[in-house]
Amino acid sequence: MVSDRSPIGSDAAAQARRWADAVASRAPRPVADLVPLVATVAGRLSGGWLLDAGARAIAAGLPARAAERVGELVGALAAGFAQGLNGGDHRRSRPAVDSRIGLWICDPDGTVADANQAFADLVGRPLAQIIGRPLCLSDAEWETVAQVAEGTVDHLRAHRTWRRPDGTQVRADVLVLRGGATAGGKARVVGLVERADGRTRPTLLTDHDALTGVLDRAALFDALAADPDTLIGLCYLDLDGFKAVNDTLGNEGGDIVLRAVARRLDDELARDGHVVARTGGDEFAVLVHGATGDPERDLDELQRVAHRVLAIVRRPVRIGGHRIAVTASAGVVRRDPGRRQGAELMRAASTTLSRAKKAGRDRVAVFDPDLHHRDVSRFAMTARMPQALADGEFSLEYQPLVRLADGTLVGVEALARWTLPNGERVSPDRFVPLAEETGMIVPLGRWVLAEACRQSAEWLRAGVPPLLMSVNLAAKQVDDSGLVDAVTRALTENGLPPQTLQLELTESEVMDPSTGTRATLEALAGFGVRLAIDDFGTGYSNLAYLRSLPVHALKLAGPFVTGALNPAGDSSVDVEITSMLVGLAHALGLTVTAESVETPEQAAQLLELGCDLGQGWLYSPAVGPGEVPGLVGRPLGVS
Repeated sequence: MVSDRSPIGSDAAAQARRWADAVASRAPRPVADLVPLVATVAGRLSGGWLLDAGARAIAAGLPARAAERVGELVGALAAGFAQGLNGGDHRRSRPAVDSRIGLWICDPDGTVADANQAFADLVGRPLAQIIGRPLCLSDAEWETVAQVAEGTVDHLRAHRTWRRPDGTQVRADVLVLRGGATAGGKARVVGLVERADGRTRPTLLTDHDALTGVLDRAALFDALAADPDTLIGLCYLDLDGFKAVNDTLGNEGGDIVLRAVARRLDDELARDGHVVARTGGDEFAVLVHGATGDPERDLDELQRVAHRVLAIVRRPVRIGGHRIAVTASAGVVRRDPGRRQGAELMRAASTTLSRAKKAGRDRVAVFDPDLHHRDVSRFAMTARMPQALADGEFSLEYQPLVRLADGTLVGVEALARWTLPNGERVSPDRFVPLAEETGMIVPLGRWVLAEACRQSAEWLRAGVPPLLMSVNLAAKQVDDSGLVDAVTRALTENGLPPQTLQLELTESEVMDPSTGTRATLEALAGFGVRLAIDDFGTGYSNLAYLRSLPVHALKLAGPFVTGALNPAGDSSVDVEITSMLVGLAHALGLTVTAESVETPEQAAQLLELGCDLGQGWLYSPAVGPGEVPGLVGRPLGVS
């Protein structure tokens, strides 16, 4: 920072302090919000001196690193070009700004009135080819600069690329402010330019988060892209249950908490060379510096800082008469030179944070490459799913439902399959849970329903006897207000009787006592659609409530068949349980289907216990629609 080299008269000092106090009254405020007022203060100062008291006042209440940058900005503006801002003889005192900062002063007609050597070095031209000539900006940039000069826009911030005469390019951050008036009464504009490419630390003109004053997401990625050798890694944190804070105290209270957390983190971590940024919402990132080159020591230090971060966040924030306590979860990932850099480092930290959140609150998770690969694969699959559905990558296969008494095919269950363009099949165990988590199960489920009904109609037109078509419904589909309309439309458009469609719901979905679920089930049953409880016996059923539901069938869970009816073990108790479940279903007027039937012995025992239908590899695996007609009219499961 430029030192104070000129004596300050008492009147001038008092006036300058009043302006500095005006800036300080805005603290704590985001740096970007203070910039125009800082420029105004600097414009009112006279001579080439820096008011240290002003810098200290402006810094009051700001995070340490932000205060330092505001102080530098005051120095840059106040030292050496205040006369230029006020329309004085600016050539007598060429802008003496920090050598990192390029500076130009532009007259209202767009001509560069003055510039410093740092700006000349940045654009690759001598000062003689800059001063007195129009500044090279785009039409859109000039339009905004004109608004700054007129005072209708406070300032212009931009990231732009300057092309040098030798053909090279340089990226820079640009800040344009309104300066003093010329002799003709029109305002000049002042531009501050700082080189952005290759930087390893936050710079004077980089973007800051508007709420907290720490770095924003864009500046964080710039710092990551530089990949300095001192960087150990990244600590990515998210405040636990922060929505409850907003719900209780309102957004204003939530903002107070976010500012307090950001200030504490920045104040306490910056002194050790670490950099804090807010990436959005209630998420923050800490760039941890101090690499030693020893991977184990660096990882220990990264975890130590992460636990320190969580301890800082835990300290209660006072709002009025309340003490608000929050916690955070964090994911940490060590920088791996040549491998994990920039955006990749951020992605790794993000998936690690997700693991920390799932494991519980107020904890740190360390990056695991195998888990990261799995998570990235899941995210990629989730992102691809909507387009895959639109592109026809999904199809249906059908597994037979067979009458145990004679092996006759009476229906099929529609099962979704996903085949990638390269021919690879994605297991339902992978994509169905993802679809349920993301809500994609609703559009996917509607497609399955429509396609299954279309296929039923096609079989009927081909002379295949009517078959029961069983389609699975997920919880989100049952909650979908458009489900009943989608079912009726699929049936009517294909000319199918409602009783040929069976919808399978899990035990927990059917037993949901909410009014919406009950109304949906009754509407479907009232239309004539059959309802079945899938995987019965794996959940908890209120038998009195079950009796009142419009359900037509139970499907015994696979473990009852493969485990309870295992001839190699002592299954007498399990057989009794299965017999009781079958008897209960029949007492309620429900048919019973046994899943996962794999051997003739299982089929025979299930028939003896009273089961009506069977499904499993004994009869057939799931097959394509073209194979189903060949299964009709002959006993299945008979060798």
